[in-house]
Amino acid sequence: MFNFGRNQLSQEEAYKQLKNDKNIILIDVRTIEEFEEDGHIEGSINVPLHTVPTEFVKVAPNKDAKIFIICYSGARASDAAAYVKRLGYSDVHNIGGVGTWRYGLI
Repeated sequence: MFNFGRNQLSQEEAYKQLKNDKNIILIDVRTIEEFEEDGHIEGSINVPLHTVPTEFVKVAPNKDAKIFIICYSGARASDAAAYVKRLGYSDVHNIGGVGTWRYGLI
């Protein structure tokens, strides 16, 4: 698995937490086309990476909320996680990419 820094969380652990904590905000930073055409994790919110600076705070206004970020491979999720951590979000985790997500897409 990729290691994009200390905010990386294994997909197995992310899946367990998502099942048990409905308050986790799951952000998918792929393009709208990727999100719609290639499938996404149920309950995820699409905020394409290029819109994170203007749109992220609208979907996740609470900077203390637990936030998981995913993309296709984990690279864009890493960039987004690093960016929002600089904005003051305190509980942000890169959970890699849907390309390796084994728990189903819709």
